[in-house]
This record gives sequence, C-alpha cells and structure tokens, in this order.
Amino acid sequence: MKALITVPARIGSTRFPKKPLHLINGKSLLERVVQIAAVAAKQTGAQYVVAVDHEEVARHCDDIGAPWVMTDPDLPSGTDRALAAATAHGGDWDFVLNLQGDAPFTPPEHVALLIEAAKVKAEAELFTPVIRLDWEALDQLREHKKDHPFSGTTCLRNDEGRAFWFSKNILPAIRGEEKLRAADRFSPVFRHIGLYGYRIDALRKFCAAPVGTYEKLEGLEQLRFLENGMHVHAAEVAVPKLSMSGVDTPADAELAEKLIAQHGDPYAELEARL
Repeated sequence: MKALITVPARIGSTRFPKKPLHLINGKSLLERVVQIAAVAAKQTGAQYVVAVDHEEVARHCDDIGAPWVMTDPDLPSGTDRALAAATAHGGDWDFVLNLQGDAPFTPPEHVALLIEAAKVKAEAELFTPVIRLDWEALDQLREHKKDHPFSGTTCLRNDEGRAFWFSKNILPAIRGEEKLRAADRFSPVFRHIGLYGYRIDALRKFCAAPVGTYEKLEGLEQLRFLENGMHVHAAEVAVPKLSMSGVDTPADAELAEKLIAQHGDPYAELEARL
C-alpha cells in the first residue's frame, strides 16, 4: 500500500494569521508537525509532504528541509487540501493521511496505527482515532463544555471500530451511571481525535460530494462520509502524554508552551527517532 502523509499548512487563518510560522518553545508550529510526519513516515515506509498556500510557508519548508507542494489558498477545507497535495505530489497514492498542521502533540504512533489499520480493514474507507475516556476525563469534558459547547467531539462505534456517528454533544447518554462507575474505570464515551486517513477513491468522493445536512449543523467534516453511507473506522488509541485541541489561537499556543514546560518537549524525544 502506497501511503502519503499530508500536512496542510494554511497561512491565512483569520483567528491566527501566519499560524504555521508561530514559534512554540523555539520551534515553529509547522516544524513540530513536520517532525511528527517524518517519524511516522520512517516508521511505516510512507512519504510525507506539506500542502502550503503561500510562498512564505514554502520558504520555511525549505529552511527546515520539508518537502512541499503549492495548493490553492481558496480550497474550502484541509481535506480538499490533502487531495490537492496528493494529486500534485504524484497522484498515484492508495492511502492519504491528513495530519492537521495545528496539532503539534499528535503521537506518530497514531498515524502509524491508521496506516496499519488500512492494510487489514479492507471494508473501511475513512480511518480516524478515538480515545476511550475514563470517568475523570469524562467529568472534565462535561465541565469544559459548559463554557465551550462546540469544543471536543465524541464518537459512537461498535466493538470492531465501525463508527456510527460523531457529535459535538457527549454521546451516548448514560443511564445507570453510578453502577457503571462502580464496575469499570472507563466510561462508554469515546473522544475523537482530528486525524484522518482516506483511501484515495473515498477522498475523491468526499471532495466531490456536497456539504451534508448534519455536517453543516455539527461543523464536522467526517459526517459527510456517514451521510453518504461510507464505512468509517474509528480506531481506539492510547491516551497521549500531551493532549490538547488544535492550536487555533495565540492563547492555544500559550497553552502548548505551558504543557511543554510541565511535561517536557516531545520535539526533543522525536528528534532521537529520526
């Protein structure tokens, strides 16, 4: 299976202009994500490329030694940018991963797991990771959503990993919670992580399809797959050492630096693996 890891790096964020170039503990956000891609590519035999939309980001890629392709700045989503990058970077891929350029703490093992899952789950078309929340983590998510109701996505899936739904609400609703808490340290809630791997035909189908009704209501691209009857595999992964939502604002970048100060810098750990 010929796999490509794409890193969409868009410079024109309205909430955080020039976000890929922002320094976090001395390394740009893009450099941190590129290193994750490089380690995962080395581990799996995949290739990787950065999908840029501006010459300034392209020059930065040259400075850090990252391969890049130029993509249309007006593409509607990172998924569309991943397809554009795959097409520009050869176009004959079997499997394309979209490693979001604002996710500097993604473990390379999560990327590798999706590539390996695609080799054995022939029926699945989209692959994405989820984490099963323990009760403490579920309580924290509930508290967080009181002030940030659209932050954090949950997933309904069966034991084999087939996803039934994704939502910004916490799913499922839980009856008899006290008994469940006493019986198991883990809740029945899975939190979704924004990393995606697509079979190339499924990626093309997604980009050609109109925005779905529930995709628009929830603000979740992956619902377009489910609304079109496609098979989504939600692979359970271990809780990462460092975890946060994407770096969408300068405040998020400050939080990333605080987490690095508290737990150590994963960049240094990954550097030894290249």
